[in-house]
Amino acid sequence: MARVFNNKPRLFTGFIYSRRSVLFPSTSTRSIETLAFEEARSPSHKPVPDHSAFVLHGLMGSARNWRSFSRNLASSLSTSSPPSDWKMVLLDLRNHGRSAGVSGLNPPHDIPSAANDVANLVKSQGWSWPDVVLGHSMGGKVALQYAMSCARGDYGSSAKLPKQLWVLDSVPGIVNPKETSGEVEKVLETLQGISKTIPSRKWLVDHLINLGFSKSLSEWLGTNLKKSGEHETWAFDLDGIIQMFDSYREMDYWPLLEHPPKGMEIVIVRAENSDRWDPHVTQRLESLDKKRGDESEGNVSVVVLPNSGHWVHVDNPKGLLEIVIPKMASIV
Repeated sequence: MARVFNNKPRLFTGFIYSRRSVLFPSTSTRSIETLAFEEARSPSHKPVPDHSAFVLHGLMGSARNWRSFSRNLASSLSTSSPPSDWKMVLLDLRNHGRSAGVSGLNPPHDIPSAANDVANLVKSQGWSWPDVVLGHSMGGKVALQYAMSCARGDYGSSAKLPKQLWVLDSVPGIVNPKETSGEVEKVLETLQGISKTIPSRKWLVDHLINLGFSKSLSEWLGTNLKKSGEHETWAFDLDGIIQMFDSYREMDYWPLLEHPPKGMEIVIVRAENSDRWDPHVTQRLESLDKKRGDESEGNVSVVVLPNSGHWVHVDNPKGLLEIVIPKMASIV
């Protein structure tokens, strides 16, 4: 697939940390024919980094939600033992962020299509296949689908399984609406009832608070607006997002967790205070964590992130880094 970039200049930001030219991770921003994405890495003398990791956001999120965490992760890995140079690729999944305005991301708007977009991005850029994939919430299921499709050969013979797959506070099986708080459904239903032309961000936040949503959630939803003339409009494709959410609830990846592909470790991170986990799902995860397969299969481990709700990168980013960094450093 040919590369198609927008006409905006490529942006880099970086700060010299010491006289030895140790820099904080730099960031570049581009839009392409498949998915829009950003890169964050610790600059080095190497034109190509040693390793790469893809970061997949959740429903109604975007790459920018994970900028700070990804920069800190790349920086920490560059000074870990042994030090390693990582490129973090932060994706805007279809219907989200800048990918909502990219042509060519045709229906069906479901989890398998979103995972296929990731593979198409690798091919279009001529990159090596990622060593690590991290997915939060809905992005966790996209990551699981990506791994499953890689293992089946859906992406071609050149595709390589990631060595690690991180599923961050994402229920891996079918999600029964009766076993959830219903908050996401209520948000989507409310947004459907709001005009696509919104007077201002303040109006939206006040309106959502008056409807009973929390201030933090209302303000976060307000970050998903973009300027359109004298008004604001959604930066995401709401109809496409609703279809993706339906697919998220329907997809079941327990078979993948019970028989992970050889050579891959799947790490499930469950937030201690998250409201997404039903007791029977937690028990099933614990059983998987205790299971030790033979060398013909990969491994599954489960880690609980303390002092965190569903928004793991916001509630306890330091704790999440302390979990992720040693494991990612171990594959070097």
